[in-house]
Amino acid sequence: MAEVETRPPEPETEGEVIGLSSSLVRGVEEALDNSDEESVSELISDLHPADMADLLESLAPAQREQLLEQIGQTLDPEVLSYLDSDLREDVAETLGAKEVARVLKRLESDDALEFFEDLSEELRTQVLARVPVTIRRLLQEGLEYPEDSAGRLMQREVVVVPAIWNVGETIDYMRSHKKQMVRDFYDLYVVDPRYRPIGKIPLSRVLRNKRHVPIVELLDEGVRTVPVTMDQDDVAYLFKQYSLLSAPVVDASERLVGVVTIDDIVHVVEEEAEDDLLKLGGVKETNVYSAVMETTKSRFTWLFVNLGTAVMASLVIGIFEATLQQVVALAILLPIVASMGGNAGTQTVTVAVRALALKQLSGGAAKRFIIKELLVGLANGVLFAVLVGLVAWLWFANPLIGLIIAMAMVINMVAAGLFGTLVPITLEKLNIDPAVASSVFLTTVTDVIGFFAFLALAALILL
Repeated sequence: MAEVETRPPEPETEGEVIGLSSSLVRGVEEALDNSDEESVSELISDLHPADMADLLESLAPAQREQLLEQIGQTLDPEVLSYLDSDLREDVAETLGAKEVARVLKRLESDDALEFFEDLSEELRTQVLARVPVTIRRLLQEGLEYPEDSAGRLMQREVVVVPAIWNVGETIDYMRSHKKQMVRDFYDLYVVDPRYRPIGKIPLSRVLRNKRHVPIVELLDEGVRTVPVTMDQDDVAYLFKQYSLLSAPVVDASERLVGVVTIDDIVHVVEEEAEDDLLKLGGVKETNVYSAVMETTKSRFTWLFVNLGTAVMASLVIGIFEATLQQVVALAILLPIVASMGGNAGTQTVTVAVRALALKQLSGGAAKRFIIKELLVGLANGVLFAVLVGLVAWLWFANPLIGLIIAMAMVINMVAAGLFGTLVPITLEKLNIDPAVASSVFLTTVTDVIGFFAFLALAALILL
């Protein structure tokens, strides 16, 4: 068989490409199909770990396994920290427990735990048997903290100095212990004899001062600590509210056990935003890598609940069956009322859920928000009532039809604005996730009110 030459992708001509280019992915796929290991190595040699992770995610399972077998022990450990959580188990099985153990030893503690927690129990056991005792203890302790808590999020490597040191002693300590120290850090934490944080110092402040200056003179006191069990949503809010770059994590005895940094929070914000978006659509945590049956099962419950709400709306229509039989135009116009109310309500719910997540609806803010959305619903209702009413009048040559749909439009748009705020706020107070349940209740309310208002008005005015 003739050997097929695989060429590296042509350089991009219109500016620098951020991330992984499609031409490089195609080049790697062709090289793998042709078993051209030399071309594969050339194509991936300069990839950033994040781009390498994207490449692994882009490849078909067989090609991904082929690439991992080729790069073997040369795989940059940082690649695993960027890898999608749904693929970590597959990648770990391909690499094998021995290679995973090697990689985890070279990762920072928070990245190692994040990857390790996505593995199966069997693979975890195999990996733990192959890592040093210190790393094994950190991984086991990390899994004992609640999921999505600061304990799972934190980095165990922290630069800690006693309050009695000066700048010179601190710098000498960092230089002499650089192999045991975390690679990148923003703040140094000062602790008391019981290892409780009493303040922090930005690294830049230490470097700008002379060696004899006592550390306590540079201290930012009143440091905001994060309990190890705090939910990651609340940790992210703390960082946003107070513009933090890092925050110390403490146990029940207020002893320093780790630190959360801004790069961890970026991942949390992205994860929570994606999670809320999926919940608003009635989809559990899943993505393009999930199997067909797994995705089908995750969506069935939501669709079943929506079937129940649709039946409720149909029952309302059934009450006015005689009205619909006498005035066929009502059946034609009925979806307009329900659709406009549903879309207006979805807009309001989206804003409300976001505001609740950002803690913007505390105190009197919730009341002001409800009134505002009620007025917005009324204003839009009146505007669309005029527009749709005129269209219906001209369409069916009957001004009463136009009047009926105009009145129903105002009623349903106001209801959408009102319940679009009340539903998520009420669910939040009942400790029910508003991102998950709001759409179900809101769809039912807007459909039932829209159908009932439209058909009841038609029965009163036309019959």
